[in-house]
Amino acid sequence: MAKKPVVKQAPVSKPKAAPEETPIPIVEVDTRFPAWLSSFKFQAIFIAVLSFLLYINSVNNEYALDDTAVILKNEYVYQGFEGIPSILTKDAFDSYYKQFKTSNQLSGGRYRPLSIVTFAIEQQFMGKVPDSKIDSVVTHADEKGPQEKVLNHNMHIRHFFNVLWFTAAVLVLLYFLRYIIFRSNPIMAFIAAILFTVHPIHTEVIANVKSRDEIMSILFMCLTYIMAFKFVEHKKKWMLAVGMISYFLAYLSKEYSITVMVLLPLAFYLFNRMSVGRSIVATLPFVLVTGLYMFIRSSIVAPMNPDSNNDLLNNPYAAASWNEKIATEISTASNYLRLLVVPYPLSADYSYNTIPYKDFSHPLVWLSLLIHTALVWLFIYYFKRKSVLAFAIGFYIFHLMLVCNLFFDIGATMGERLIFHSSVGFCIAVAWLLVEGIKKFPSEATGKAVLAGFMVLIMGLFSFITVDRNAQWKNNFVLFSHDIKNSPNSVIITANVASSYIDMSNVEKDSLKRVDELNKGVVLLKHALTFHTTYVIGYFNLGLAYFKLGEADSAKKNFDVVLNYYPKYPRLGEFYYNLGVFYYLHQKMQQAAICWQTTLLIDPQNKDAVNALKVIGAPVMALRR
Repeated sequence: MAKKPVVKQAPVSKPKAAPEETPIPIVEVDTRFPAWLSSFKFQAIFIAVLSFLLYINSVNNEYALDDTAVILKNEYVYQGFEGIPSILTKDAFDSYYKQFKTSNQLSGGRYRPLSIVTFAIEQQFMGKVPDSKIDSVVTHADEKGPQEKVLNHNMHIRHFFNVLWFTAAVLVLLYFLRYIIFRSNPIMAFIAAILFTVHPIHTEVIANVKSRDEIMSILFMCLTYIMAFKFVEHKKKWMLAVGMISYFLAYLSKEYSITVMVLLPLAFYLFNRMSVGRSIVATLPFVLVTGLYMFIRSSIVAPMNPDSNNDLLNNPYAAASWNEKIATEISTASNYLRLLVVPYPLSADYSYNTIPYKDFSHPLVWLSLLIHTALVWLFIYYFKRKSVLAFAIGFYIFHLMLVCNLFFDIGATMGERLIFHSSVGFCIAVAWLLVEGIKKFPSEATGKAVLAGFMVLIMGLFSFITVDRNAQWKNNFVLFSHDIKNSPNSVIITANVASSYIDMSNVEKDSLKRVDELNKGVVLLKHALTFHTTYVIGYFNLGLAYFKLGEADSAKKNFDVVLNYYPKYPRLGEFYYNLGVFYYLHQKMQQAAICWQTTLLIDPQNKDAVNALKVIGAPVMALRR
């Protein structure tokens, strides 16, 4: 019988995936911890409750620090919805500068409209200020008086929304950490999110309402990463669109979003195992967003006023040599790491004279240089190994580069809010080291017990510091009178405590206490002026204190200094007029005439000064300078 021929079936070859469709790598999830602890639902609820409880006491706070310039003295905020077009088309400090009859005082300007838009929206529902009253509210916004109660009530509401924004930000951060950074280890993501939430160095960002721009920036940046990765995974165009919109909103929150141009392709390379070329190509849509933002920004932000470059409060290195400037900037960068490791003591201000100038003979300069050189080397080392630590270090370094002054002048020596973004990288690294570190223990149970104990200790300690620090942000007087103990040579802190004493004297009924408050203000202002001899606001407030004490000659002497440095200083003409009235009431007609003529020098249309000069028979003319 003939054998049937054997028909061999040709092997079916599986189609090769196109390079651009390489799937996200599948990773094995760490199963050393119970499932409930690793679930997103549990972690999200825990983080939300923790963040809310930690910062809810800040709702009792009023206004402090930059709240005055960005919110209280911002006419566009008081306009509610009607002010939004102006907010979107002007520098963040435009309204504040207008009151001082000046222009951009900060290098690079500040175009961060999104958070200010939210303040205007809040104002609309709290009750926008009628146009006829805005000038008065803005002029007297930071003074003791009848409107203070309303402004403080509104600030309580703004603080509450700041807490909500922060809670939303840490939840998005948690998802970002789980979905992208620690896909195989949700416990690491949880620990990193907890550390970020409880870290006391973030109190300035949440307890100071103005710093909502930092919160919104990190929220929309994390959302950008998430949607970019989802688009690569699912290829749905709406995800890319949401990612690009999120990125634009991140830019409108703060310029720090520029780091996404480096960190997003780095994340694609490390966590999606994409080639360098494909990582860059996947980032290109976001380059378009960067171009759009830069175009808008360049058409809105004005060049820096050249006069402000010599102001030590806008350029803290104006009095330093080139060597001192570079050396101090290098050494200052190490302060951020120190505060991330040991967040105590904290300060609202690190401006001029808080951090003394250093040269290259100072050991801290070389220690800081060594530390940051080591971080760069570690970044390269872990980059080659495609390690999470490469992204953590990169996130820290690239954001630090924006605020350390070595690459961009930021108009400040340092600030706790400025390390908000970099701290994400710090928390990622610490979380990775902690969870990996428990493998070194002889038994898994021992390692997990040590990790749990460490986290409970850190959460307890950091939470205590955070809640306590929130209360210190109550208002300028509480904040600065506390921080002056640790920063006695800070011009900003010293002058603000003095200003608070002078303001309190306005409502003090006890004459002896009133004089004591004014004298305390005088002492502090004199101290501040010893190391910032051209501090115009200091001279003005010193003149004001002397005027309230009835020491007219001392008041005029200080007002004359202000006139010499800044003849357009707000209300200067008004105070010369009042000083003239004081001299007139004390039968000093010559001095009265000089003050009223100085008023006309500042404000030639001042009818009160003209009439006063006519009354005493003095020439109605402005003094020549």
